[in-house]
Amino acid sequence: MSTNKNDQVHEDNFENLEEALGRTEQYIEKNQKKLTTIALAIMVVAVAIFAFQKYYKAPLEENAKSQIYQAQRYFDQDSFKLVLNGDENYPGVLSIIDEFGSTSAGNLSQYYAGISYLRIGEFQKAIDHLGKFSSDDFLLSTEAIAATGDAYMELGETKKAASNYMDASSFNANDFTTPIYLQKAGIAYEMVGDFNSAIAAYEKIEKDFAKSAEARDVEKYITRAKAMLK
Repeated sequence: MSTNKNDQVHEDNFENLEEALGRTEQYIEKNQKKLTTIALAIMVVAVAIFAFQKYYKAPLEENAKSQIYQAQRYFDQDSFKLVLNGDENYPGVLSIIDEFGSTSAGNLSQYYAGISYLRIGEFQKAIDHLGKFSSDDFLLSTEAIAATGDAYMELGETKKAASNYMDASSFNANDFTTPIYLQKAGIAYEMVGDFNSAIAAYEKIEKDFAKSAEARDVEKYITRAKAMLK
């Protein structure tokens, strides 16, 4: 009895499968032209993407990398105006951004431009360029966030500076830069009268980064901030 029931189930499943396949065949027959058009469109898009990457994007990336080389050398030499504007032989990062903005070198140029403007005292331009920079490199990304905080501090926008320093401290926590950014955040919070946040930043240095240079004097900062609460 059980065997007959199983045979019946298998037969019903087979009939359902045949019916489904039949409907699929009918759909394909009725819509063959439409499906062919869709398949061709997908192929055209795939070929176009491949061609764009190989014959336009890749050469553009290589060209941009060769253009930024001298600007990087000037950056290492602290020649920030030359980084920005270049010289008679090499373009600066501003030109590279204009011409190769969509490339990785164009993106990196935003970082160099932002730091360079910060160093020469054009703080809003520094913020603008650093805000356009993005990277998977944790060190550069953290430096860009902290440098934005420095620019806000120079502009007197201390709350924004504190926020950036805290973002930088948590973005890629490490024993070297994180306590520096926490200390900067604490000082900025004190400047705007947010002593609880300042204390929290200082105490994080004391607790999590006790071996850092910033931890040596952090008790002094904590005491000062607590005194301002009374």
